[in-house]
Amino acid sequence: MKKRFLALACVLGLLTGCGDAVVEEPYIPDTTNQTGTQEAAGTADTGSSSAAADTQKEDSGSSSSDGNIVVGFAQVGAESSWRIANTESMKNTFSEENGYTLLFEDGEQKQENQIKAIRSFIEKKVDYIVLAPATEDGWDDVLKEAKDAEIPVIMVDRMAKVSSEDLYAAWVGSNFELEGKKACAWLKAYADSQNVTELNIVDIQGTMDASAQIGRTAGLNAAVEENGWNLLGAETGNFTQAQGKTVMEGFIDKFGDDINVVYCENDDEAFGAIEALKEAGYQVGTDLAGGEILVMAFDSTNPGLTSALSGEIGCDTECNPLHGSRVEEIIKALEAGQTVEKQQYVDEEIFASPQDITSIDVDGSSYEVTVLTQDVIDGRAY
Repeated sequence: MKKRFLALACVLGLLTGCGDAVVEEPYIPDTTNQTGTQEAAGTADTGSSSAAADTQKEDSGSSSSDGNIVVGFAQVGAESSWRIANTESMKNTFSEENGYTLLFEDGEQKQENQIKAIRSFIEKKVDYIVLAPATEDGWDDVLKEAKDAEIPVIMVDRMAKVSSEDLYAAWVGSNFELEGKKACAWLKAYADSQNVTELNIVDIQGTMDASAQIGRTAGLNAAVEENGWNLLGAETGNFTQAQGKTVMEGFIDKFGDDINVVYCENDDEAFGAIEALKEAGYQVGTDLAGGEILVMAFDSTNPGLTSALSGEIGCDTECNPLHGSRVEEIIKALEAGQTVEKQQYVDEEIFASPQDITSIDVDGSSYEVTVLTQDVIDGRAY
């Protein structure tokens, strides 16, 4: 399979110039002593790569000899419902039935594991490498190794800071700062509709230095400065339910009744925050004027939107995990010797349980706010 890249050398010169992890069950609202079933992942094996993928690894010491395109996917981990849905999108797209052999590696939230996986893919002479970076920095050396081996790298979800854009072929993912700006535009409009002028916010951040954390935090910080809101505290929950709960417990101890908005940088952190608030005796909901604490989240997974439909999450800004088809489009274009866009953003929505706000404006553009119903949730793919 590697030989075909010699014929694409000129094009690629321009293009390449975006163990088992413990997965927490998501919190499902209004259910006692029971956790969710990872609806976002369908019937995903959340503990490790599938048996099929394991078989592929064992059989694939080098590029496929059966005509399949060999794709190595270095996933960051399985830390959330969103991540599991992202993994399943890749596995479903790059299947044997679709003409691919997928080598899947779970990095377990560690960059060193992902670097090791990429080097393994290079050694096995895969045709393409797909990388969901754990953090933004520290990728130059291994990406240079992939470039020297003439293997295009496609990054998904989070971005990586690299010395040259020649080190990767394309990136597919979300505009994380825009996500933060949209969430905060909704918060401003909703607080105004409730005649609430004082917002005291705590930010449960994602994994530090991940693109999603950087963008969503930046969106909030800009809104805090612009609107004169009070940002009481910010601390990482590492995109997990358990750490989200722990961070929220610390905020409750420190700030107590002053908090009226909890800005969680993914759904799983919101589930943990809601648990902590309820256990401490606080009312969670959308009645800001009546003293309820408003919880905001990102990702819009099935469990997240279910919680939003109940009113426990006021606003959930989408981060679309279904990257598989977009990555396949890029691979097909590269196979045909075509030029691809360097950065490709996926389409995303914003969801809310209150019906008061139907649209928001961000940087001169208008975005529709989808008011949640069960039909909306049932009609979604994750």
